[in-house]
Amino acid sequence: MNRKIYFVLTLLVLVSCGEYQKVLNRGTIEEQYKMAVKMYEAKKYSKALRLFEKITPAYRNKPQMERIQYMVANSNFNEKNYSIAGYYFNRFSQNYPKSSKKEEADFLSALSYYKAAPVYSKDPTDTNKAIESFQSFIDAYPDSPRLSEANKYYNELQYKLETKAFEIAKGYYRTAQTDPRNYRAAITAFDNLLTDYLGTRYKEEALFLRFKAAHDLAVKSKVRRKEERIKSALKAYEKLKRNFPETKYGKETEVMVSTLNTEQKKIEQLIVNSKS
Repeated sequence: MNRKIYFVLTLLVLVSCGEYQKVLNRGTIEEQYKMAVKMYEAKKYSKALRLFEKITPAYRNKPQMERIQYMVANSNFNEKNYSIAGYYFNRFSQNYPKSSKKEEADFLSALSYYKAAPVYSKDPTDTNKAIESFQSFIDAYPDSPRLSEANKYYNELQYKLETKAFEIAKGYYRTAQTDPRNYRAAITAFDNLLTDYLGTRYKEEALFLRFKAAHDLAVKSKVRRKEERIKSALKAYEKLKRNFPETKYGKETEVMVSTLNTEQKKIEQLIVNSKS
């Protein structure tokens, strides 16, 4: 009995595949449209996409095009072609602003870019697109049942960019040991992080490393630039203490402040000696 069932199922699959190929290669536009919808509804998205690609030019500016565009976007999403899906969902939303599926398309466009977004260390293009798309969705649909989910994804993406900015700044600091120019680059990168992400969870460490970079730069500077850089480093320390009076980096900062004060006294003594 099982063999008979298997045989019948195999035969049906073969007939179905033969019918699909026949319509794909020699079917009329209408037959190809019907087969594309059939494949889509059967969740055979790859096959559906091959047919949609063939029939799209013939259906431009026709009523069926709204449905086709949505199915193309959703087929790409299910095939994990996320960047392409994001593009097509966005295009659907722009082309059919009165569609009952507009809200869903806007959300899925953002979600597609979210799924396409790589780890924080890679190219952030899709991450930025996802953030922009989720922000637009949140603004456009404040009462949407998908709002909490959109906010969750948005926050995750923001954290990803924060992490990237933080790691870039730390990278400058690490390499400054061999290339002192990177102390200034690290200071600028930490300042940008703290300005761009006011509530960043990296704030305490970023302020500490920003102070540390300024400290190291001052200590290693030539005499003619040392006084100005010491003052700048002490300001960085004061900012850390204002924001985190009980900072976990207290002992390390005390040692660095002591070093800066010692260096400051040396400069003051040099000035006195030069005048005498």
